[in-house]
Amino acid sequence: MEISRRDFCSGLAATGIGLRQSAGDKVVRYLRYEHRGKISYGVLDGDSIRETRGGLFGARTETGAKAKLADVKLLWPCEPTKVLAVGLNYKSHLGDRPAPEKPELFFKPLTSLQNPDGEIVIPPGAKNVHYEGEMVIVIGKKAKQVSRERAADYIFGYTCGNDVSERDWQRGDLQWWRAKGSDTFAPLGPVIATGLDYRKSRLQTRVNGAVKQSQLLSDLLFDAPTIISFASQYVTLERGDVIYTGTPGATSAMKPGDVVEIEIDGIGVLKNKVTG
Repeated sequence: MEISRRDFCSGLAATGIGLRQSAGDKVVRYLRYEHRGKISYGVLDGDSIRETRGGLFGARTETGAKAKLADVKLLWPCEPTKVLAVGLNYKSHLGDRPAPEKPELFFKPLTSLQNPDGEIVIPPGAKNVHYEGEMVIVIGKKAKQVSRERAADYIFGYTCGNDVSERDWQRGDLQWWRAKGSDTFAPLGPVIATGLDYRKSRLQTRVNGAVKQSQLLSDLLFDAPTIISFASQYVTLERGDVIYTGTPGATSAMKPGDVVEIEIDGIGVLKNKVTG
């Protein structure tokens, strides 16, 4: 099952990227993309991208250049210095385990990042690789020992992520370095939505079109400010750093040829094909 650029971009357009958001909303959606050999940031405008200069976090201005969404290669939408992730952050994912008393964080390496429309590659020896659809926080300014009350000021926006996990390795290895951190195990994108009230959004994961996960983001056990405040007490968060916030419900193994879609209302659809 091959994802064509036309089908991929049609999927974005079909959701309007801002699925179920009102016409008068204040959400702005930023992308990082490659077009004619040049990597740029831009603002999504329907099926077009308006190029910006000044980086993602600086004094952005529009250059006046435009590109069709169908003509570009979408990249993971920011350039983090680190990737963090939270485990056990929905009641529906706990099973018979007790709810954690604090956000349970771990690292994923930068080399685990994958672009929208890129391939999730099952590594040698892996037999039980699962999807984990998640909302991802994008940090907008340096955060060190911030309070929960101020933590929202450090959020730039939100995007979709897939915390791909090899369950046998996760259970059997002393550390999660390969179970959670193998190459391509952190698809990210397609856009960063700013001005979004994620608590009104639903996360849905589909495999080959079949819904596998569906949960309101308001059901997070630890919300975005709590996660940021806790993490920043120990690790300085830099601009562009990302935090995967946990997956809901049950997950299951993927196989080569599967197409996985992570959709969040107001953000859009992150789509990746699985290969062996």
